[in-house]
Order: sequence, then structure tokens, then C-alpha cells
Amino acid sequence: MSDVIEIAVAALNEKMGGDGFAGIAKFVIEGEGAIIIDADGARAADDNADVTLTADTDTFKSILDGSLNPTAAFMTGKLSVDGDMGKAMALSSVLG
Repeated sequence: MSDVIEIAVAALNEKMGGDGFAGIAKFVIEGEGAIIIDADGARAADDNADVTLTADTDTFKSILDGSLNPTAAFMTGKLSVDGDMGKAMALSSVLG
């Protein structure tokens, strides 16, 4: 597992405060790997998901540190979403 994925998994679990996510979402960080977020929290995995969000490393880090709103990232083409947009919006509120 890449350092970026390892750090991201820890940061996501901290942001969620031990709460899970109602559904299955996947973050694909280009060139690094994938993270699954579900009822158990975040973990490094590449399972099937309700929604897949894809971004480069810098965009993902900016979303995690709060300097980039996920909706703004999507609207500017920095974040692509494939699948259930409702789940993507719910995930955005979890990360905010």
C-alpha cells in the first residue's frame, strides 16, 4: 500500500470519528490506489462500490485538508464521479 493511501485512510477514519458511511464509496487516487468507505469506516481496497470518485493526489489531499470543497472539485473537473450521485453528495457532507 502506498504512503498516500495509508495516510488518507487514517485521515478519513479520523474525519468520520468512528462513524461509518451508509453505502459503499470508493476513492481512486490516480497512480496510488483505492480506498473503500463503508459502514466499517475507511480501508485500502478496490471493491465494487455504489459510487466511485476519482482524483489526482493533490486534489484528494486538498479535499481531505478542507482547502477544496468536493462539490467545487467536481464542478471544475478535478474530481470525477461515477455511480450514485446521491451517495456522492452524502459522502461530501461526511468529509466536510
